Amino acid sequence: MKHWPYPRWIAHRGAGKIAPENTLAAFRLGAEHGFRMFECDAKLSADGVVFLMHDATLERTTNGNGIGGDLPWPALSQLDAGSWHSRAFAGEPLPTLDALARFCLANRFQLNIEIKPTPGTEAATGGAVARLAARLWAGAEIPPLLTSFQPTALAAAQQTAPELPRGLLVDTLWDGWLEKAQTLHCCTVVANYTLWDRATVARVHSAGMKCLSYTVNDDWAAQHLLALGTDGIITDRVDLFSPI
Repeated sequence: MKHWPYPRWIAHRGAGKIAPENTLAAFRLGAEHGFRMFECDAKLSADGVVFLMHDATLERTTNGNGIGGDLPWPALSQLDAGSWHSRAFAGEPLPTLDALARFCLANRFQLNIEIKPTPGTEAATGGAVARLAARLWAGAEIPPLLTSFQPTALAAAQQTAPELPRGLLVDTLWDGWLEKAQTLHCCTVVANYTLWDRATVARVHSAGMKCLSYTVNDDWAAQHLLALGTDGIITDRVDLFSPI
């Protein structure tokens, strides 16, 4: 990707922790705080629907039980994904990627879709997310950024929709991480913010990729990352940082 079209500030899971993550209510609230790019987690239901949820299991963020990817969308769509957070969001449903895409496209917001496969479905999820994203954003000026911790998922996304930009997520600098990002033709490395130093930023930039950070919730950390020359910050603190 020769031109980097994305803003520096990205709201984590919609609005961080001030709304139930990965719900349309969260993305609307993040937008009200001035954010113009969002990160979300995308999974595959048992009947092939791409929906938004971080965990493999349902218990933390819904009133359901078991593995989300084992259920068909009609069952998932009936779950309450808001009551766990607060009474104000009681009854908030799980959204599909299709619904979030319509919201983002209508408002000219940008999206970072983290491919978050149920274990064992890495390739299937990567392919399904890329296929759907390519269709939903067809003709859009700025495509979504697809990222994942799972190289297998990114490889499937690359094979399915090579035109969509990709980024490798890393929580440690494991052997071969930069080479893997290059092999996958990634345009960015998205790292735990504590991993960045001047040398690592320089390596990534020298490879022609951008440096993004997660999850940055303190002003001192944000200032440090800006001083290092990193290119994007994913934050929960939509109430603290002004993306303008």
